Amino acid sequence: MAGPRPSAASGEPGRPSERSRLHRPFVPRRARVVALTIGALALLGSVVLAVVVPGGGLGDAAGFVTLGLLVALVAYRQAGVRVLVDEDGIVVRNLVHTRRLGWAQVVGVSFGGGAPWAQLDLSDGDVLAVMAVQRADGEHGTAEAQRLATLVALHGPRDADGR
Repeated sequence: MAGPRPSAASGEPGRPSERSRLHRPFVPRRARVVALTIGALALLGSVVLAVVVPGGGLGDAAGFVTLGLLVALVAYRQAGVRVLVDEDGIVVRNLVHTRRLGWAQVVGVSFGGGAPWAQLDLSDGDVLAVMAVQRADGEHGTAEAQRLATLVALHGPRDADGR
């Protein structure tokens, strides 16, 4: 008689709960908080300056608010960097560009050499920065880089034998 079946939470990569844990979005921790704080402070500060600067006309006030809005928009975009993964591939949303890749295009993950974030090694020889996995997040960043590498190994290119 066979023993008890392993539960879905057993940690085996083929199990549903482990796969869903592996496939959850990658988002930075520290950079997200810092970016949202800077954006809010810039917007608030620009509005305060627009109101309290003596002798400033409507043009000065509009300039302060416009500058605050621009800083807030860049900060909002920085807070939105992420990586989404599914069975078909990976979507990397960085500060400026968003790129969708099939798993066959990703051959490796690197997170060393003093780089501030992880990088994907692509099959065409190019390298793509992954701003969602950051060294500033310490052990969490390292664990996320390992999770990304696990996903690449699980879904990545296969040789002729299917390995």
